[in-house]
Amino acid sequence: MDIRELTDEMHKFVAAKGWYAPDSPRPQTPRNLAASLVIEAAEVLEHYQWDGAADPVALAGELADVALYLLQLASVTGIDLEQAILEKLKVNYERSWPSPAAPSPDGEGMPSGDATAGQGGEA
Repeated sequence: MDIRELTDEMHKFVAAKGWYAPDSPRPQTPRNLAASLVIEAAEVLEHYQWDGAADPVALAGELADVALYLLQLASVTGIDLEQAILEKLKVNYERSWPSPAAPSPDGEGMPSGDATAGQGGEA
């Protein structure tokens, strides 16, 4: 299933719940959808809050919630999410991020005194 098909399925679900109705108690406005997206993203982080491990099934459900709100927000605002992602990737390929600070010759400032730590090119 591609992004458009997922978006269509999301719209069918929202319509079936009556949330697109003018008198809906859950108006599907861009502001409300953006707020819901952030709330769901915070719920993803909650899975890693204390021990750094997440139950894969629960995490999958939260990630799906984030994706559904993202698809809906893009759709109701008229954004072609697939095209936006491709354009953003093109921009990011052209960007450069600063390298982590180089350690001093004696390794000072590096975790555990390891002069090679952090030189893996993380972005």
